[in-house]
Amino acid sequence: MTEEFDGKVARVVVADDQTVVREGIVMLLGLLPGVEVVGAAGDGDEAVRLVAELAPDVVLMDLRMPRCDGVEATRRIRTEYPGTQVVVLTTFGDDESLFPALKAGARGYLTKDAGGDEIVRAVHSVLSGDAGLSPSVQRRLLERLSEPEPRSAEPAEPPDGLTARETEVLLLIAEGLTNQEIARALHVSTATVKTHINNLFAKTGLKDRAQAVRYAYAKGLVRPPTG
Repeated sequence: MTEEFDGKVARVVVADDQTVVREGIVMLLGLLPGVEVVGAAGDGDEAVRLVAELAPDVVLMDLRMPRCDGVEATRRIRTEYPGTQVVVLTTFGDDESLFPALKAGARGYLTKDAGGDEIVRAVHSVLSGDAGLSPSVQRRLLERLSEPEPRSAEPAEPPDGLTARETEVLLLIAEGLTNQEIARALHVSTATVKTHINNLFAKTGLKDRAQAVRYAYAKGLVRPPTG
């Protein structure tokens, strides 16, 4: 009989398309305190149906399944049955698997090398409002968050009929450069810079450099600073 874990037994549905794996997870969890497996699904559609029928606390969700994969099933469960949390339990720890699952609403993410105790901890973590993430997934999230933001690429077609050079001048204005500094950066004369500025002001209807800076941000040519 399942014992209580931190005062609560979590009711769990296991979703995995591989019968041997699914039955193994069910058997493992049946030996551990703090969880009660109330159902098992072979694909995402069945997982959603069992959630509707059984109202479990948590679904342990595989990602790669036929008919309805784990990401779509997670999205449907979190939208239609928000009282049920989802912990992904999958072989895959790559970005293409991790981030779509988290965006779909999964609160936990474990790879299948996780032990039974780790699974139970993740289940109860998500029920208490925390994230149930394996150490390797936590490291990947931190790495992703620490990666520098890519610079905005210039659009293939500059806005309002600006030429590539006029757009380049606009970006330098947005960076706070003076006409003389722009001239040095582009290896042109100050008079040429003034001509480009007059042309881009005429095409965009701008009246001064402050408006030009706002315009550059509004058109997505540059991003606001962060931090």
